Amino acid sequence: MLRVLKVLSALFLVAVAGVALVAGYVLWQMNIELPDYSKLANYEPPVMTRVHAGDGELIAEYARERRIYVPISAIPKRVIQAFLAAEDKNFYTHSGVDPMGIMRAMVDNVFNVLNDRRLVGASTITQQVARNFLLTRDRNAQRKITEILLSLRMEKAYSKEKILELYLNEIYLGTGSYGIAAAALNYFDKPLDQLSVAEVAYLASLPKGPENYNPYTHRDRAIARRNWVIGRMEEDGFVTPEDAKAAQAEPFRTVQRPVGVQLVDASYFVEEVRRELYSQFGEQKLYEGGLSVRTTIDTHLQAIVRRSLRKGLVDYDQRHGYRGPVASLKPGENWQEALEKQKFAEDLAPWTLGVVLDLSPTAVKIGLRPEKLPNGKFSTDVKTGTIAFADMSWARKSIKDVYLGPVLKQPSDALAIGDVIYVERLAAKGAGAYALRQVPAVNGSVIAMDPHTGRVLAMQGGFSFDQSEFNRATQALRQPGSSFKPFVYAAALDSGFTPSSLVLDAPFVMDQGPGLGLWKPENYEKDFFGPSTLRFGLEHSRNVMTVRLAQAIGMDKVAEYAHRFGVIDNMQPVLAMSLGAGETTLMRLAAAYSTFDNGGKKVKPTLIDRVQDRWGRTIYKSDNRPCPDCNADWTNQAPPELPDDREQIESPQTAYQITSMLEGVVQRGTGSAVKAVGVPLAGKTGTSSDERDAWFMGYSPHLVVGVFVGYDTPAPLGRAETGGRTAAPVFRDIMQAEIGGEPAIPFRIPPGISLVKVDHKTGQLATSSDPDVILEAFKEGTEPQASSNSSLNVVTGTPVTGTDGGTLGAPASSGGGAIDSGTGGLY
Repeated sequence: MLRVLKVLSALFLVAVAGVALVAGYVLWQMNIELPDYSKLANYEPPVMTRVHAGDGELIAEYARERRIYVPISAIPKRVIQAFLAAEDKNFYTHSGVDPMGIMRAMVDNVFNVLNDRRLVGASTITQQVARNFLLTRDRNAQRKITEILLSLRMEKAYSKEKILELYLNEIYLGTGSYGIAAAALNYFDKPLDQLSVAEVAYLASLPKGPENYNPYTHRDRAIARRNWVIGRMEEDGFVTPEDAKAAQAEPFRTVQRPVGVQLVDASYFVEEVRRELYSQFGEQKLYEGGLSVRTTIDTHLQAIVRRSLRKGLVDYDQRHGYRGPVASLKPGENWQEALEKQKFAEDLAPWTLGVVLDLSPTAVKIGLRPEKLPNGKFSTDVKTGTIAFADMSWARKSIKDVYLGPVLKQPSDALAIGDVIYVERLAAKGAGAYALRQVPAVNGSVIAMDPHTGRVLAMQGGFSFDQSEFNRATQALRQPGSSFKPFVYAAALDSGFTPSSLVLDAPFVMDQGPGLGLWKPENYEKDFFGPSTLRFGLEHSRNVMTVRLAQAIGMDKVAEYAHRFGVIDNMQPVLAMSLGAGETTLMRLAAAYSTFDNGGKKVKPTLIDRVQDRWGRTIYKSDNRPCPDCNADWTNQAPPELPDDREQIESPQTAYQITSMLEGVVQRGTGSAVKAVGVPLAGKTGTSSDERDAWFMGYSPHLVVGVFVGYDTPAPLGRAETGGRTAAPVFRDIMQAEIGGEPAIPFRIPPGISLVKVDHKTGQLATSSDPDVILEAFKEGTEPQASSNSSLNVVTGTPVTGTDGGTLGAPASSGGGAIDSGTGGLY
């Protein structure tokens, strides 16, 4: 027996030695094949790009992984303590692996197996970093051994602080949050240094299973886990018993921050910025590069622009009647469930959906769409409201989108029980008061721009971004109509005409060539005023006068001005183009009007002021002017003067003359709806053929605003739906809200301009008996002189007779000679 025991012992020792040798070889081989952990030293994780408004407000985030990288030195001690208590209390004492933790987990797992529960691990924070960065999540012995070996090596290569920094910034904590900084914002809308003990404890509870402790779907479980972490923090001496008790009693409140666009008012602007960043920096840099983007948007003005455009579109739409309900419910159908299923664009808020429950002669009882909860489900609360007849009396039937049906006498003339409709709460009329609404079939856009820099301060590309992402401010090519005329008049003023030059306002006929018939442009009102000043022609948007003027100076010159101002690049030099028959965008037109506002300087529209990389280095800025003294220490010296590198594309004198004439459009002409703002404003209406496009382009000394209204598929807006009626009120509301209460700031008058009192109708020097006298802006040397030689009161140059005997004031700079009449003569 003794010999047998000796043999068995020898065999056992040999077997143990063999196993040890094999295990040693395997470990040696695995050690050789370990992943390269040295790359962690220069690790740059995917970081969220954040977009800010001009005032610093966060307006958008772009990321595949919503992460904000925070160095360990900026992470509050309380946050670190919470994660150590929950995940690895021996982190600062072990060498990468915690033997006591492994033993404890083995014992716990015996009971977990017996109770059919999920096994628990004993991974240290170092092991989790090794697994998350360098390994897969496979559950097998080889991966675990590799993880341990890597952890031991990492502990020798990196400091504890570096490992902890990688862990706290990499770990996934649910709701798309990668890292603690993003989680603090997404769960509590707070920076790390403002989190309470209870809040940091909740974040520290999430690494084990974010979905298991989701505050919206597993609230009780989340609270229990949070309180467990608080208990561990007390046990480890990180908080006092009193603080722990108070933290556990703290109400559990979270917020649900939006993903992507943070400011619903700015959706179109933000999307335009995203496209620009994508084009300039590429997809990976945009979604993973951690860019910090400072944009030009003024969030206050943006809210005004969005509200005013929506009001203008709704006002137009209601003038053209009610097109019927969104849907109609079947008798007996559960209206709450039906409203939950009904498609609804969330950015239509404060509008919501309602269903007609009952009708009376004076009111409508409606059931309201249930409130949507943070977990994506709908509230079970039943909410109802009332629409007074006065708040739906506009809803006359729209007949073929052209005519209106009879005036309503009671709600049942327009609505029926079971109709699903849009409604808006009327807070001023008390709780439960609503008005009938409908999403306009028409659409539009607004641009607000700084005329001196081209910075786009606000942009609204349509009624609802959720319904249509098409940006009508930048992507829609439309006919500007009469809003193009100022560029024709600028070309004329540069050709020697003055605002008082006379042009005949009378019928115009042109033979277009064999088989094309006659072209007969008409004034909108179908009337004519005879010889009239350039000012009168622009103020009242006289089409025939504009055509004659364009023919006089030549359409090649008009086309060159359209290109120079950036309105249309390759405009055909045909007379119809002088009336705005070409196509352009609202953005380009607003930039062109900025030139009149800023004294003739060309500006490039910009949406982005500056872009910084994840390390704070500026990698793009829109203003590249040199300023060597900008970073100097301030010792009461004058601020540095920056060079003005804007291209001068128009003389300051002509720019001011056009501005003065456009002020007249507001005071006496087609833009009189804007006069109510009560401050100096210049502007021009625009209406294309058949009222398919309505525009108002206008400005104050420091703000340009352009408005466009039209159907996405061009169609007539309706008789009398001109720029002055449809678009100008939107401009008026924006300016009233933005600058209406401010002191009146006049437009700057450049050197070389003489202001002369003239008769508004004739353009001649004013006399004491003239009933309508204005101050007219003339370039020095072109002022009118007292004269009675011309029966048509031509104030400068020599009259030129065309084939029909009409008369046009010749340019003062033409040397007194006649203008070449061209084809068909001058009219």
